[in-house]
Amino acid sequence: MSDIALSPVTFDDHFAREFQEMAIPWQADEAPDPRLLVLNEDLAAELGFDPGFLRSPRGLRLLVGNAVPAQSTPVAQAYAGHQFGWYAPRLGDGRALLLGEIAHADGQLRDIHLKGSGRTPFARNGDGQAVVGPMLREYILSESMHALHIPTTRSLAVVATGRQVQREILLPGAVLTRVASSHLRVGSFQYARSTGDIGLLRRLADHAITRHHRSAAGEDGRYLALLQAVLSAQATLVAHWMLVGFVHGVMNTDNMTISGETIDYGPCAFMEGFDPVAVYSSIDETGRYAYRNQPLVAEWNLARLAETLLPLFHEDQEQAVALAVEALEGFRPKYSAAWSVGMNAKLGFRDGLDDGVTSPLVDELVALLQESRPDYTSFFRHLGKAARGQAEPARRMILDLEAFDAWLARWRALMPDADAMDRVNPIYIPRNHLVEEVLAAATGGNTGPLERLMEAVASPYEERPGLERYAAPAPESFGPYRTFCGT
Repeated sequence: MSDIALSPVTFDDHFAREFQEMAIPWQADEAPDPRLLVLNEDLAAELGFDPGFLRSPRGLRLLVGNAVPAQSTPVAQAYAGHQFGWYAPRLGDGRALLLGEIAHADGQLRDIHLKGSGRTPFARNGDGQAVVGPMLREYILSESMHALHIPTTRSLAVVATGRQVQREILLPGAVLTRVASSHLRVGSFQYARSTGDIGLLRRLADHAITRHHRSAAGEDGRYLALLQAVLSAQATLVAHWMLVGFVHGVMNTDNMTISGETIDYGPCAFMEGFDPVAVYSSIDETGRYAYRNQPLVAEWNLARLAETLLPLFHEDQEQAVALAVEALEGFRPKYSAAWSVGMNAKLGFRDGLDDGVTSPLVDELVALLQESRPDYTSFFRHLGKAARGQAEPARRMILDLEAFDAWLARWRALMPDADAMDRVNPIYIPRNHLVEEVLAAATGGNTGPLERLMEAVASPYEERPGLERYAAPAPESFGPYRTFCGT
């Protein structure tokens, strides 16, 4: 259904028009009884939407794709991807649609994208539906990441469809309205390359440069510069994940964006007890995407991107490969630099301190954490108290007190800035037991716990009275944690 008066916000269908080889026009399934579960009013305003309109019956139909602005052409996007290391040449949006692009308050375009809107030609054996729990998980996790200043896709709304969806049991269906700088992925380039159409590949690369990495446009080797820009963005992004203890869970190449935003909050979680081999995805049986492996997997994914771009680097295959290898060799230094800067900030070190002084302290602390496995988020927050002379909360979390006391003495001698530490070490994250509590309540129709959790994580660095339970680790009875993608 088209309705030119549907919204004052102007949609464009640039991707649908310019990349017809990678976009299948499609319509969302009709939602029999759409009901708003949560609306991101601040994001709505940034996009030019009237929140009151989005809460209206017409607005809800827009949010589930049943009412489409006249300027919009909903499409299911094609992409390929390596999933757990295995190449799939045709994945695509099996249960999602790109409604179109609109202008954000910052002047840049944003994709408006639906997740759980019904089967598409890419659905394979899936039913194309989503259920309330996983869609709210993405809402909670993505908005928490945004509050932590980590590049991420965002969530505009979750709308219950009024349809029951068969999983292990019947569950209420829902659609997530996702907002992204774009949905270009490494898998998008893998698909374009697989067609053998170098013209398509070149157009896609030019589109990525225009949309995300305009500095590459002025370079002589613009496509090599594009790879280097994506490499830098991903090195910084994954360093951010590691610094806050985020475990993505499904780092397939179709889940790595060209923009450098985090995408696809399916089987993911924030690490609680420090554990380098932490895995929270129910389908990651080998630990391929464990916490400590994330930088290595990112580098591997970027090598797959480089492979797709080889024809654009140089006409001679050997020279193209040599250029790609040289670029990829820059990933580890960039990642290490971003992680070191972030860890120095977490420890309150001032700019200008010699790495020869700080690096040993960082390495020793990581070894102590690995031995003791304290709650990762709480430990760094308590370390801020130690910088103020209150060492006991942090000391209680470490097994080898003699080694930790020696470490504390050397750390304090560098005069760490406690206030600066509090600005980068969150006190509130979407803790796993709280997320599950919220999802269970919302699936049963109660969104009160969701609202209270979102209030806490929206200001993750500011300690507030009455929110103590949102800063506390999970009780021992919570047990091992696994998450599911919801398909």
